[in-house]
Amino acid sequence: MANRPKYLNLFQIRMPVPAVVSIMHRVSGAALFLALPALLAWWQCSLTSTDTFAASEEFVTLPLVKIGIVVFAWAYLHHLCAGVRHLASDIDLGTELPSARFSSWLVLAVSIALTMLIAVRIW
Repeated sequence: MANRPKYLNLFQIRMPVPAVVSIMHRVSGAALFLALPALLAWWQCSLTSTDTFAASEEFVTLPLVKIGIVVFAWAYLHHLCAGVRHLASDIDLGTELPSARFSSWLVLAVSIALTMLIAVRIW
């Protein structure tokens, strides 16, 4: 009985920052991919006529839509920053534990800071 597999509760395991950033990179990529059809439809609708463009402009002023735009901007910026980090690790830059932790924190800080700049610009 001692050799039985152990049940691991993933919500109780404390993951290191590089693992969290890597998971967030995958989640942000999936979110960007899933949002693409809606964004393309919105863009197509705005290009149809001047009336639909005006309606699209009015739609963007809604607070919930602004929040969505900020979330989408964060997903894009996080995916971009984490992608650059992954490309650097592919050429064996920053693969040691201290530099991997530092680059993970840097990805989080840069993506959040750039998102805040966009959020300030939107509001």
